[in-house]
Amino acid sequence: MHILIDIALVLLTIAGMEIISWAMHKYLFHGPLWFIHKTHHQERHSWFELNDIFSILFAGISLWLMWLGHFSQDYRLWIGIGISAYGGIYFIFHDWFIHNRFKSFKTNNRYLLGIRRAHKMHHKFTAKRPSKEFGLLVGSRRYFRR
Repeated sequence: MHILIDIALVLLTIAGMEIISWAMHKYLFHGPLWFIHKTHHQERHSWFELNDIFSILFAGISLWLMWLGHFSQDYRLWIGIGISAYGGIYFIFHDWFIHNRFKSFKTNNRYLLGIRRAHKMHHKFTAKRPSKEFGLLVGSRRYFRR
């Protein structure tokens, strides 16, 4: 039973990270932290962009929680694993599939294509505002129609 609670905690953390990431993206990244995030909306001239600092920050938080939870064998380990899993999902969906930081893979999957369309709508504007579609795994229904 204990392992089911741990798995549930990881899955809840992944879902929570989508909500937290959406809010941070909309209200912080396209707000007071735009001076960093705008590098993601500009043409990239190198493999690294200043916006990547946010991923490094989340990775640090995840590692710190896993470190603390490892010693005390408590919930922090599983929350850290959930944050790390969301980071892996982010890397695959966002950096690889959507922005082609590596050779992209092709798909006919309706969900993946909808996520890609929603994110492309987000990047339609290169300015702080107006902008739409701040989520990674969730987008408006209109992007998922055939």
